[in-house]
Amino acid sequence: MAKTALVTGAARGIGRAVAKELAREGYRLCINYIEHRAEAESLAAELTAAGCPCLTVQADVADSAACRAMVQRTEAALGPVELLVNNAGISYAGLFQDLSEEDWNRCLAVNLTGARNMVQAVLPHMLHAKSGAIVNISSIWGLRGASCEVAYACSKAGIVALTRSLALELAPSHIRVNAVAPGCIETDMVRVLGQETVRQLIEETPLGRLGQPEDIAYAVAFLASDRASFITGQILTVDGGFIG
Repeated sequence: MAKTALVTGAARGIGRAVAKELAREGYRLCINYIEHRAEAESLAAELTAAGCPCLTVQADVADSAACRAMVQRTEAALGPVELLVNNAGISYAGLFQDLSEEDWNRCLAVNLTGARNMVQAVLPHMLHAKSGAIVNISSIWGLRGASCEVAYACSKAGIVALTRSLALELAPSHIRVNAVAPGCIETDMVRVLGQETVRQLIEETPLGRLGQPEDIAYAVAFLASDRASFITGQILTVDGGFIG
């Protein structure tokens, strides 16, 4: 029987690839976005044409009320959320001393508090059903730190702690919580760093290339699947060997 998945930040990049892979795995999908309506709707049209029931919902994950409303809409249209993928994220590049309080707060609100908001919104059904899977998207920068991306790295380190702590708390209810920590992936977030920086990142990656969004999508799909039924509290690094 098909399950329902909700993927935040699914209009572009990694989130879009995750949504496509989950559709291929037979999930019904809620495609969340905040600004990129056209991309979200084109993805929904593509997946619908392929036979995947899906829904697009505009919501800011930093807004807990909006998260609850999105989950309610998803449940009404597609059924209870059995898989949550916390992918929505933003980054700020620049010197730490130039980082404004507003940018710091917004980065943590979306990347970390947003994941908290979404988990709290889907948990009532998962706890009642005593089943479910949550896959968070962290980053290698949350594991090793990142010069000139302090707020982003802190938020992603928080995702690691959230994943490990929730996994312990929710395991008795048979709800698995894992994370994927992408390395340097060919997305807009990396392209804005400029060609010189991208070339340097490729040189520092032992496999000698940027990762593709699909590389992360495959990892998410695995952690969500029954093949990973005895895996929880883990951070799966997908980085071409960047941090070893």
